[in-house]
Amino acid sequence: MPSLHASVQPGRRERVQGMTMSWQKAHIVLIEDEPVTRAALAAYLEGFGYRVSACDRAEPAEALMEEDPADLLIVDINLSGKDGLEITREQRARSEIGIILLTGRTDDVDRIVGLEIGADDYVCTPFNRRELAARVKNLLRRTGAQRHQSRRVVRFEGFSFDLVTRQIADDAGETIPLTRAEYEVLRAFVGNPGLVLDRERLSAVMPHRGAAGEVRTVDVIVRRLRAKLRDDPRLPRILATSHGEGYVFIAPLE
Repeated sequence: MPSLHASVQPGRRERVQGMTMSWQKAHIVLIEDEPVTRAALAAYLEGFGYRVSACDRAEPAEALMEEDPADLLIVDINLSGKDGLEITREQRARSEIGIILLTGRTDDVDRIVGLEIGADDYVCTPFNRRELAARVKNLLRRTGAQRHQSRRVVRFEGFSFDLVTRQIADDAGETIPLTRAEYEVLRAFVGNPGLVLDRERLSAVMPHRGAAGEVRTVDVIVRRLRAKLRDDPRLPRILATSHGEGYVFIAPLE
């Protein structure tokens, strides 16, 4: 079963423009029948602020998820009873939950089948905990962004952003006018919460791409959005600067 090695400081946090941001809390269900590995991996992930429910087989995990839906499922392929592939197939038929398979390095067929039936990622055993933590974080970001993009209205910091009508309103219900470029940039931010977006990527979503100096125009658009959202760049609540890289949307999405 997995070899748990390498170390990361529990509760590690990322800094953006002098701000400390905890990795987003999420509910992870871990299904692993080896007790030492299960306990060690659960404790490791909890160190990052995740809420982890650890189970030794499919049935208690499925009962738990009926009452307390998970954001991410980590499941060992080689479980006794209902195995990881069957769990993956059934869960994918029910929802778009993120799924990471734990699989042996020689299980090429199982790995391919797992991806074909809906697993999002896999980690070969014995694995490095740092690699698994990175895959967990990236998958949670991706699935979270997909859920928010599928919504018509996204809410954050008292604002309601309607992705269909392209309007944003404050907590008093007052509509805040957005230009087309402001709308496209804000939509890119809410679709990628917590991810640093560089100026080239943001300029690519704006209309009339290719104009000279457009990359620097992103700074102007972000400055205007901050003014309209009453977001102080010195103490940002919504759009933070990642110096030398770009900008990151840091407001919790509701």
